[in-house]
Amino acid sequence: MAQPAQPAPGEAAAAWRSRFVSLFDRAPVALAISDAYGLILGANPAFASAWQLQPGKLEGRRLLDLLTPTNDRQLLRLDEALRSRRRSRYPVEVSWQVRGAARHGRVTVEPVSDPQDDVPRLLVSLTEEAGADRPAPPPQDPADGLGPQEARILPLVAAGASGSAIAREVGLTVDGVTSHVPRLCRRLGVPNRPALIARAYVLGLLDPAAWPPRVAGAAGPGRP
Repeated sequence: MAQPAQPAPGEAAAAWRSRFVSLFDRAPVALAISDAYGLILGANPAFASAWQLQPGKLEGRRLLDLLTPTNDRQLLRLDEALRSRRRSRYPVEVSWQVRGAARHGRVTVEPVSDPQDDVPRLLVSLTEEAGADRPAPPPQDPADGLGPQEARILPLVAAGASGSAIAREVGLTVDGVTSHVPRLCRRLGVPNRPALIARAYVLGLLDPAAWPPRVAGAAGPGRP
């Protein structure tokens, strides 16, 4: 009796991809897939509905342009895990805006590609908190407002260093620096680097008497 024909490897892969896409789109959980730098490669309708958009409108946008992390320690833990290629699930508390209204919730980020890959893909799920229309939390105290990496990056920005020079100094990729600087701008409520520097001095984050720039309270030449 003749055996049924087996599908070619390419056909089988295409069939599995089609099934995955169908399940991804129908999942009630808000899901997105991004590259390691947060560039959205795909989002399902549940994820896009958090912004009252169609999924295609989110493709090619950066997660950090849509979501503002509200817990720096969680974000630092995720950043360190990705750079050391640790595989687990990493929650990060976030907020975002929809038609002028604040929303609050949590994303869970999980590397999903093969461990041998140099650059993993990220599976991102979003959960919105109940009572998302609550007032936004007050701004952080500037004295507690910088994470360790930000405290190294901000003075270099103030000194006029390029993205590549900052990356070499702090041990990040240029893309890593590129993600930190806009996040600092969003947290301080400014549109660009010059305004970020001015705002940092006004808030007392940078020492006004120091050159090269340094974080206020940091030890330097002539200081204990």
